[in-house]
Amino acid sequence: MDYLKSCWGPASPAGRPRKGSDATGRQDGLLWYKDGGQVVDGEFSMAVVQANNLLEDHSQVESGPLSTSEPGLQGTFVGVYDGHGGPETARYINDHLFNHLRRFASEHKCMSADVIRKAFRATEEGFISVVSNQWSLRPQLAAVGSCCLVGVVCSGTLYVANLGDSRAVLGRLVKGTGEVLAMQLSAEHNASYEEVRRELQASHPDDPHIVVLKHNVWRVKGIIQITRSIGDVYLKKPEFNREPLHSKFRLQETFRRPLLSSDPAITVHQIQPTDKFIIFASDGLWEHLSNQEVVDMVQSSPRNGIARKLVKSAVQEAAKKREMRYSDLKKVDRGVRRHFHDDITVIVVFFDSNAMTTAAWSRPSVSLRGGGFPIHSNTLAPFSVPTELNNSY
Repeated sequence: MDYLKSCWGPASPAGRPRKGSDATGRQDGLLWYKDGGQVVDGEFSMAVVQANNLLEDHSQVESGPLSTSEPGLQGTFVGVYDGHGGPETARYINDHLFNHLRRFASEHKCMSADVIRKAFRATEEGFISVVSNQWSLRPQLAAVGSCCLVGVVCSGTLYVANLGDSRAVLGRLVKGTGEVLAMQLSAEHNASYEEVRRELQASHPDDPHIVVLKHNVWRVKGIIQITRSIGDVYLKKPEFNREPLHSKFRLQETFRRPLLSSDPAITVHQIQPTDKFIIFASDGLWEHLSNQEVVDMVQSSPRNGIARKLVKSAVQEAAKKREMRYSDLKKVDRGVRRHFHDDITVIVVFFDSNAMTTAAWSRPSVSLRGGGFPIHSNTLAPFSVPTELNNSY
């Protein structure tokens, strides 16, 4: 605990850690990591590795007040935003979703699934406004989107909300055997799953081509695998599916209702004494490692640096699949690296029942973004039209 406290150093008046040796994480080539830190409900570890020319995975950990007006509403917020078509939507979510959550929690005077759903809706509406305002200058923003995985721990309750195919996996101790089993707490929205295709077909009964098998991969309208997201406005509002949008994104026929949804699937879980930790990660991790493999690794390893270890293990598996050495893959630069693995974000939160009952005034405040990049509100990255749709989207 002394080590973890020294990592953060004294808090600033705004409740954010001052810069120190590890206050904002560390960089090692294309890898960024924060090996260990305290949150209201326990401890966390965080790591991100870049594969794309521009990092499309964005993420954050916020711990402390979850409301702007209710001092007793303390907890931890985790967000993993896996962008596609560019980083703009994921960055926008990083700038706005948590602020919306705090605002709605203040209005409702509590944390709830309804508060989280409203925060998602406000973030989606905000990004649509950005697309609308910049349509004449930057029409390709309509084709940028992001998966969105959120975890909120508050008063002994864990909320997991998800759009897309990032994943949250709980590690739960089995008392009789001492094993720690993996429990997936997030629902995935990817057309590769038959039940997801059935759901989409049921909501679009008048469109026999709502999902199309293309190059042996199921995609919505033959374009995108995920069925829920923030952004991707060109598949939600027909007025943005026309010129001057790039022709590869334009559909031949118009549509009357959104083809993708921005309504998150939300799981509400009461944290048990046997719940040891939870892993939040973009699909870049789960592409190479199974739920149980990841849980076993977390359980058998030191907490400090575990997110970095998981990212490294995924990259090692990616190298092995291409019959390469990990050391050689590490030398491959961004952009080219995307042919071997995706951007990968991992955040591990360890539950501490003692921390959950600690007085609010003694709890640490954390505000940290994956990659350590300071992103100012309403700023968007330079946009370039992708030369090809990537494998997942």
